[in-house]
Amino acid sequence: MGCLSRKHSFEPSKDLHDLTGKVVLVTGANTGIGYETVKHLARRGAKVYLGARDESKATGAIAKLEAEGLGRGQVVWLRVDYSDPRWAKAAAEEFMRREARLDILINNAAQLTGPFEKTSDGISKLMVVNHFGTYVFTRSLLPLLIKTSQEPDSDVRIVTLTSIAHDRARAARPDIKFREVRDFNGEFPDDSYPEWSRYSMTKLANILFTRELQKRLDASKSAITCISVHPGGVNTFASRTPYPFLASVVMGLFFSVPETGAYTSCFAAASPLVRRNPEKYRGAYLVPVGVITEPGDNAKRDDLALDLWETTEKILKEIGI
Repeated sequence: MGCLSRKHSFEPSKDLHDLTGKVVLVTGANTGIGYETVKHLARRGAKVYLGARDESKATGAIAKLEAEGLGRGQVVWLRVDYSDPRWAKAAAEEFMRREARLDILINNAAQLTGPFEKTSDGISKLMVVNHFGTYVFTRSLLPLLIKTSQEPDSDVRIVTLTSIAHDRARAARPDIKFREVRDFNGEFPDDSYPEWSRYSMTKLANILFTRELQKRLDASKSAITCISVHPGGVNTFASRTPYPFLASVVMGLFFSVPETGAYTSCFAAASPLVRRNPEKYRGAYLVPVGVITEPGDNAKRDDLALDLWETTEKILKEIGI
């Protein structure tokens, strides 16, 4: 384990609710943090849907999970592809055909970096995967989440992974806005690290969406808790660097491994502390492990959160969703 992974005493087998009878859905879960999140929650007794695009990778991950041991839990594959918002909606609809309840939704899927490109709808692919996919998937599942939250002894949570990047690079600038499609399509060629700037904007969008969603749920008197999570520095990408062996050695010193990197996601999803203090955690931003922290200035802007929501809805309507 890296040095960061030693600075906690959190233990999923002891510090999470018994999830027997609960249904959980984790996206981007065939590897990395998502995979470990599935494992920890299934071992607490949940039926966990492993959201992933590729069937062979998903079934391989499930076979590995079963070999490692799931205890009372169960893991099932759900095809989830955020590269087109229509596919994100279709995935949510398929889930609702299969299940009559959803207790915990963990929006873990995300794209880290890559060259700038637009989808056939004329929207940045990175923004589509990291924001629009998450938005459409969550909004489509809301009726089931709300229905589950109205049942006796319910404890419904929506957890969305973000990053400390939300307050870095381009996302930290006070002049950013989300009022039209071009505001989602910043290429930022003049920035020192354009890929990081583009990623930072998507992670800011994740927090703004979570805060606005919580605000709207609160206004409707819903008991659902929405939480944003920064998992910390986690080594999930050394193998994708030009020098994977060297990167693994360096990251092993300063980054945690995915198993412990999943701890804050699990805390947000199933810690009894959240249920005991719901007002404290509703709309909160957590860093490892389960520590409430103030997000960056732009992430606290109600006007920016509202603009993001309304413009996202407008764009989706224009493309027929």
